[in-house]
Amino acid sequence: MANRLDRLRLGWTGWRNRLLAAPGFRRWAARVAPLRPVAHRYARDLFDLSAGFIYSQITQALIESGLLAALAERPHDEAGAARAAGLTPEAVRVLLRAGEPLALTERVGDLWTLGTRGAAMSTSPGVAEMIAHHRLLYADLADPLAMLRGGGPGRLAALWRYDGTAEPADTASYSALMAASQPMVVEQALAAYDFARHRHMLDIGGGLGAFAEAVCRATPGLSAAVFDLPPVAARAAARFAGLGLPIQAIPGSFTCDPLPGGHDLITLVRVAHDHDDAPVAALLTRIHAALPPGGTLLIVEPLADVRSAPRVGASYFGFYLAAMRSGRPRSFAEYRAMARAAGFASVRLRPTPLPLAASVIVIRR
Repeated sequence: MANRLDRLRLGWTGWRNRLLAAPGFRRWAARVAPLRPVAHRYARDLFDLSAGFIYSQITQALIESGLLAALAERPHDEAGAARAAGLTPEAVRVLLRAGEPLALTERVGDLWTLGTRGAAMSTSPGVAEMIAHHRLLYADLADPLAMLRGGGPGRLAALWRYDGTAEPADTASYSALMAASQPMVVEQALAAYDFARHRHMLDIGGGLGAFAEAVCRATPGLSAAVFDLPPVAARAAARFAGLGLPIQAIPGSFTCDPLPGGHDLITLVRVAHDHDDAPVAALLTRIHAALPPGGTLLIVEPLADVRSAPRVGASYFGFYLAAMRSGRPRSFAEYRAMARAAGFASVRLRPTPLPLAASVIVIRR
């Protein structure tokens, strides 16, 4: 039955593709009133595929010039915008006008302010940090086929090494990025899961502890530990010293060092998808052994099969992690199979308000 359905689907998609590829059909569709919006949408979609890099560079220029931040404070005329961005009036005019169709900037009379997307971005520092971080990704994607063949500059792969040999500046840069982009992920986890049912949480690969801090602040009575590489753990420990929260930093590599015990909740927040299948399978087995009976593992990350955000998994993270030369986006079904193979008894997907930012998988021992 499956083969027959596949053949029917292939027949349908073949007919559809031949129709859409026919120049005569496209010209006809553009002239017929009921089909005209569809034809225009397909044309825009095709153009966006070719122009997407330019759109992202406009966004990056608005952020790195400081213009997005300046417009968030107050509206500017073009002369004021030029001073804020350190650009000539002619150059800032190009940038402001380029941002307007993208809803990043908006013109009101003689003044410029933020558009709807610009306003949302101005209150989401993680988004701005990620866009600035994309300089490294773009260097790797300058030749995408070379990247897929394992060649190219490998800027992302060099940024973060899980063997403990990363440069301190790289460690600090990547940890800061993860901390800045963590609030949107924390929000999804807190909305989807009741952390109050636990007493001790271990956040594996928890970086500077932004996730652990947020969960502890929202959950009185919960203590937490962050387990990460020694350079990261040292920075996290210094940060925890002034928080007044029951959080500690434990140095170690989760790929080879023993996992700390005594925790009834272990979390992997945007960690599992950074690693290939074999290391993740091994880690799940070790987590199963480290948890007490009834203990819980949470995997918090964007999934590959989210219907409301399909581009985030396969497209964005698929290529991002290929450039990192480690890991891949996985579906809930794949994680369920891996968790059951590691010995876990129950695997459930909890709905989150914004799956684009993260989904939550609850895995019980």
